[in-house]
Amino acid sequence: MDHTLRIISMSFSMSLWIQGLLSENGNISTESVHFRLVGGASRCHGDMEMKQQDENWKPVEGLYWYRKLGNRVCAELDCGSAVSVRRRWGGSEIDCWSIRPLCDEPSLSDCFTSETRLYSHLELKCSDSVRLVHGSSLCSGRLEVRSNQSWSSVCEEDLNLKDAEVVCRELGCGAPSVLQGGLYGEGEAPVWTSELQCEGREAAVLDCRRSSSAGKTCSPKTAVGLTCTGGVRLVGQLSRCAGALEIQHQGQWRPAGDPYELWDLKSGSAVCQHLNCGSAVSVKRRKNAPSRPKWWISVPCVRLTSGLRDCVELDDPFNHSSAVDVMCSDLLLQPNISLSEGVFGVYQQGFRVLIGSNFTITCSVQPQYPGGSFQLISNTEEPLNLTLPAVNHSAHFLLTDMGYAHRGDYTCVYHVNAFNHSLSSQSPALYLTVGDLVTNLIIRMVVVPLLLIIGNISLYFYCRASGGHLRLKARNTG
Repeated sequence: MDHTLRIISMSFSMSLWIQGLLSENGNISTESVHFRLVGGASRCHGDMEMKQQDENWKPVEGLYWYRKLGNRVCAELDCGSAVSVRRRWGGSEIDCWSIRPLCDEPSLSDCFTSETRLYSHLELKCSDSVRLVHGSSLCSGRLEVRSNQSWSSVCEEDLNLKDAEVVCRELGCGAPSVLQGGLYGEGEAPVWTSELQCEGREAAVLDCRRSSSAGKTCSPKTAVGLTCTGGVRLVGQLSRCAGALEIQHQGQWRPAGDPYELWDLKSGSAVCQHLNCGSAVSVKRRKNAPSRPKWWISVPCVRLTSGLRDCVELDDPFNHSSAVDVMCSDLLLQPNISLSEGVFGVYQQGFRVLIGSNFTITCSVQPQYPGGSFQLISNTEEPLNLTLPAVNHSAHFLLTDMGYAHRGDYTCVYHVNAFNHSLSSQSPALYLTVGDLVTNLIIRMVVVPLLLIIGNISLYFYCRASGGHLRLKARNTG
């Protein structure tokens, strides 16, 4: 019964979302709006409440919240960065504030409308004492630490890998990958006058030991910037560029849930680009996914931002939402192209072969998927377009009676069917030029000896001239 009620409440809230998209009415005034977090361990952790002017504090309905939006509230409260957002379920009909979906207004208060039903409300946790600013996501930016009610930059020399591990952990991000001074600008914040001495296991930066450096200043371009790694992967297939989408958040890897079934090629391409895997070829929802905790992902947020983890919404309280399978265009390894038999010699960036000769071009790829075929193409005066099946992940193309019309670039294209799709990957281009035996003999028998003779004569006159100068110098000094 409780499960059914939640499903009904989600459907009702979804209809409110659509109504909000179609109407601009109901926005609250931007004057005298205040936020607070209550019931948590600190003023930067708890259930979110809001009030306008002299009205009473009311909870905020939490259906459409995701991490990046929660980060704006943390900033309003001067509480660092958003670490997590959670939905706390209710069921009563009480006054509350509701967030408009995908709100990106300059003033956060413009994102809210007044509602009378509350099916869930938001619990927000901010980092309180540490934040990354001016980065490309919530897990990258210039490091600032809060101390004595103000934010301070940290010098590059005062932060090592163990310190960075604690920072990334406190922010709910992955392990540190980039640690560099001046990476995200200098900023206007004063310099933190303590040097961190973390052991790497602490939960927060302020739990670490510190040594004081009163009056310290950073050298130019040494305010440390930090990027925390990863957090996104595709698993369950032979390639890292295909599989079930998983997100790492708060130290946990979970499948990416799809409660509203909004995933498409555009949002899938954001995943592929994050993994340097090209663009999305296929995005499918697996409704028979294992029943395990999932992260809900705000798909509209994914389409608008490069920080996938910034779009983590909330825990999936039902474990019923479908998982997401993504296949990217660059999931195939790049094939190789090489020559064998009849190679005459290396010529600039390619190879020279004899006119009228026969030789073999070999296309190959590292074992990844069975079967497939190789296509050999050229941009020569007489273009080639040959196809052979892949045998042991390679194919050998015998080319005969080479002529000047065969000079140009040759490329191998590997084709294979995988995941019910036709996929292909192209090798680098290989340049071939064609030479004849007579020209080669002239080069070897005339041009090369002539160059040697000219070189020897030049060396003789140089040595003779140098010797004359030395004898003249000896007479003058005698």
